[in-house]
Parts: sequence; C-alpha cells; structure tokens
Amino acid sequence: MELQNVRAAILVEQQYQEMEVWYPVYRLREAGCKVTLIGPEAGVTYPSKLGYPAKSDRAAKDVSASDFDMLVIPGGFAPDFMRRSEAMLRLTSTMAEQGKVIGAICHGPWVLCSTQALKGRKATCFFAIKDDVINAGATYVDAEVVRDANLITSRKPDDLPAFVLALMQAARERKPAMAGAR
Repeated sequence: MELQNVRAAILVEQQYQEMEVWYPVYRLREAGCKVTLIGPEAGVTYPSKLGYPAKSDRAAKDVSASDFDMLVIPGGFAPDFMRRSEAMLRLTSTMAEQGKVIGAICHGPWVLCSTQALKGRKATCFFAIKDDVINAGATYVDAEVVRDANLITSRKPDDLPAFVLALMQAARERKPAMAGAR
C-alpha cells in the first residue's frame, strides 16, 4: 500500500486498448492508489476495441486537476475520441501545467499532441503517431518507456510493466493531493 494517498485518473473512451486501461487500474489499485475512471460522461459504459466494458466513475467536465495526482491516457482508438472532448483536454492540459504525473501509452500521446504538454519534452509512442508527437514539439525516443520529469510515455502493450513501474516511481516522488479533495 505504498501509494495509498495517491489519486489517479485514467481516461476512458470508446475503442480503448483493453490492457492499457486495466493493467494500470489493477496495478495502481494494488499499490493503494484511489483510481477513478474519467470519461466524457459519468456512469457511461465505454466499450474497448474488443467490446470489453469500462464504466466511467466521473465525467471529465465534473473534475479538476486538483482532484488527482496522476493522469493515465491509454491507447487504442480512444485517444482520437478523447481529443474531441474539451473537458478531457482541459484536464490533461491543466495537470501538465501543474507538473502532475502524466502517463500516456501507445496512441495516448495523441491527447498530449492537442495540448502544450509535449513541447520541448522527450517522449515515445506507437510508431504510427511518431510524426504527430514530433510536430507537437517533442523529441521522439524509441524506447519501452521514456520519462521526462513528470511525463511518462510508452509505445505499446508489451511496455506496460515498465510503464506502470515508472508511473509508480514518479508518484512516490510527488506530494499527493489533499486527502479530502474530490
């Protein structure tokens, strides 16, 4: 329970990559994190690429960056839908501006491309969106996990063990949000 005071938000939308949501959910919960699934709407079930359901706990429009210490952005096709949500982009952008831990895997950095979070940073991603990440101002590095201060990125599901370990290490180094924050 080393991360029991850490509050983690994981973004969900339709056509997410199953392992890139559920592996972090379970590993972070095992470490004691309070994990909240954030979707465009609260209480909506979003199907993965294979139809596996993820029900959002809260709507992005109803939360703020002060509610969380960490944000995880999974891949699949979901980031293409997440980028269309002004509230999801605002949450991501504000958390990045505040130096909160942000993890994005596979196509997840697409969401970061729609903010200023990648400007001047090192990052990795699924190879198909490499040009987008570079055009958003990042220096692309082909590695299983790239950590640049609070920003943690990975390429694909095979990288999940290193990705989640890096998220947990970054969370240990940060001061958690207020326990009473909602």
